[in-house]
Amino acid sequence: MAISEALLSKVIALRHEFHQHPEVSAHEFETTKRITEILEHWGITVNQTSLVTGVVATIEGAHPGKQVTLRADIDALPITEATDLSFKSVNDGVMHACGHDIHLSSLLGAAYLLQQERDQLTGTIQLLFQPAEEAEHGAEKVLNAHVLDHTVAMAGFHNNPNLPVGTIGLKAGSLMAGCYHFDITLHGAGAHGARPEKSRDPIVAQAAVVTALQTVVSRNVKPLEAAVVSVTQVHGGDTWNVLPEEVTLGGTVRTFNDETTELVKRRMEQLVSQVAAAYDVTADFDWAIGAYPIQNDADLVSAIRPAVSEHAEVIVPEVSMAGEDFATFQQQIPGVFVFIGSNGAPDAADWHDPYFVGLDSTLKFGIQYFVDAAHALSEYAAKKAE
Repeated sequence: MAISEALLSKVIALRHEFHQHPEVSAHEFETTKRITEILEHWGITVNQTSLVTGVVATIEGAHPGKQVTLRADIDALPITEATDLSFKSVNDGVMHACGHDIHLSSLLGAAYLLQQERDQLTGTIQLLFQPAEEAEHGAEKVLNAHVLDHTVAMAGFHNNPNLPVGTIGLKAGSLMAGCYHFDITLHGAGAHGARPEKSRDPIVAQAAVVTALQTVVSRNVKPLEAAVVSVTQVHGGDTWNVLPEEVTLGGTVRTFNDETTELVKRRMEQLVSQVAAAYDVTADFDWAIGAYPIQNDADLVSAIRPAVSEHAEVIVPEVSMAGEDFATFQQQIPGVFVFIGSNGAPDAADWHDPYFVGLDSTLKFGIQYFVDAAHALSEYAAKKAE
């Protein structure tokens, strides 16, 4: 079914509504309520789950088959919007600075079309409006709620302001990096700034630690492997004339495979421990997973490519060092994730920027992508089950 101008206008209006009323991770209460109202008005079944926020709905096809899930994230960021959009955020300090309003509105548009063409569908199309992608491990909450227990394949997308509207970045394998957090605490002994010999100075030690960590990528990771180690915060001391007892630092690591991740983590721990010892301080090193790497299933990429290519310019995209928790689903369920161009201007602001602008014209391609993925993945799952 074609995307009518009337439907596109409706979805654009909904996108503006969601953009004006953003909610941060795990607090998407009004967003959840509004999505539910829209789906039920269209006669789409909204399922009861243990999720506090977020919406799960299903469309039953006329032909028996497996369940595939289309996923869009719905949360916003704690950022004050600086754009001059007529529909800019009215919620102080909160903004859809990553374009999740585009994602969820696209899925709503696709849901309307899929509901109208149920007689052409095979199996069950599950619609997942996921909460808490940016924080609070929303994908884990979804898995723990068991709403994906019967899903055999998934599809999602992220708008990309670096690509022009009408472009879809599709590739098998790596697309977005794994995102990891580290925190380091250096314990020394404080002293008056005029008597540094009485201290075990953690400030000098942290300077050496930061410098040493910059060698991990340049001297331990293979040149053809991509990795990032960034120290993004340092805290220590309370006054101008006293050396502190403790300094903390933290940051992020980005990698694309488990081997590199383990290498980087091991070398970081070694360097922190050894540099600390050299400066006569002790160190604590903590590591946490923010998101796994996006690794697209090659068979699913092949399955959707023909349909997607009919409605957009399909390119092989440059991989991104940003993270996305759709990868958490891919740890258990075959999934395909793409970039959909949402701006493309040379000076377009990137994700998580107060000047971020995703263009309304993106919605047509987001809707069509979800519809194409639903049909292609359903047919793929049916053939595989034969």
